[in-house]
Amino acid sequence: MTVDIQKIKDLVHRDAEQLERVKHEVRKVLVGQDAMLSRLLIALLTGGHVLLEGVPGLAKTTAIKALAAAIHCKFNRIQFTPDLLPADLIGTLIYNPREGNFATRKGPIFANLILADEINRAPSKVQSALLEAMQEHQVTIGDETFSLDDPFLVLATQNPIEQEGTYPLPEAQVDRFMLKVVVGYPSKADERKVVDAVLDDLRREVQPVLEPQHLLAMKQTVAAIYMDDKVKDYVLDLVSATRQPAEYKLRELVPLIEYGASPRASINLCLAARANAFLVGRGYVTPQDVKDVAFDVLRHRVLLTYEAEAENTTADDVVRKVLESVPVP
Repeated sequence: MTVDIQKIKDLVHRDAEQLERVKHEVRKVLVGQDAMLSRLLIALLTGGHVLLEGVPGLAKTTAIKALAAAIHCKFNRIQFTPDLLPADLIGTLIYNPREGNFATRKGPIFANLILADEINRAPSKVQSALLEAMQEHQVTIGDETFSLDDPFLVLATQNPIEQEGTYPLPEAQVDRFMLKVVVGYPSKADERKVVDAVLDDLRREVQPVLEPQHLLAMKQTVAAIYMDDKVKDYVLDLVSATRQPAEYKLRELVPLIEYGASPRASINLCLAARANAFLVGRGYVTPQDVKDVAFDVLRHRVLLTYEAEAENTTADDVVRKVLESVPVP
C-alpha cells in the first residue's frame, strides 16, 4: 500500500491553525505547563481519557476548564466526594405519580468533557460507574442504555500527597485512562506571571474557537498519520519488555515488576505517538514520538512489587530503563 506522506502533511498543516487558536485561548489563563496542555490535546485528538496527578494549586482544574471553554462543547464539572452516589453521576429513574410511570433524569456524565475533580475521593462504587462510560461511551439507567455524545472525554484530577479520606482507584479503571500526567511545579518566571496576573486582577475570558465537527475532522487527520511497521514493532517491544524484562536483557527489573503493561498500553502508545506527530506538524510517526509519550502512557500500567517500593523504585524509573535498553529502529 502506497502512502502519500505529503498529502497527510498538508492535512496536518490545514488543521494546525485551528489548533493554534485553541492553544492561544487556553494560554490566556494557563501560564507555562506546556507539557500538560500538549497531553490534554493528545487526549482530545485521540478520544482518550487523562488522569492528572499533582499537588494542589498547579492549575490542573484551570487547564481543563480553559480547554473546555475553547471548544464549543458541553462541559460538566463533578466534584467527587465520599458521599457521592452512582446516581449522582449517571442519573436515575424518577417516579411520576401523576402519570404512574418512571422518567429518566440524566446525570452530569452526559456532556462532552467531564472534569472529575479529585476522583480518588469517591468510593469504589462511584468510580466503577465511570467504567462503562469511559470504555463503551454509553450509560445504562434502569433497563435503558444511552449513548454518549462524541467527543466524550473524562479528565480527572487527584492529589498524591493527601491520602486521608481517599479511595485508591481500581486497576481496571486506571487502565482506562490513556494518559497519566504528573504535573510539576511551574518555573520561577512562570510563577511570577501568575502572581502578577492575580495581583493586577487580570481576568481573561476564554472564547470558544473550535466547533465539534472541526475536532472530529482533526481526529480523522490524526488517524491518517503514517506509522511504519518498524515503529509499531518498537512499541510492542517496549510493552513486552515490561512483561518479560529478562528477554530484553533487563534481568535487574525482574524482581521489581509485579505485572507489565496491558494490551491497552500498546494501542494507546501508538495513538498518542500519532497525535504527538500531529502536534509537531509531521505526517508520519518517528520513534522519538513514541518516547515523548511513553512515560504518560506506561507509568500507571506497570505495577511494581513490594521489593521495588522498599528500594524507592518508581514506575518512571522502570519505564526509563526500558526506553534506554530497547533498541530503537
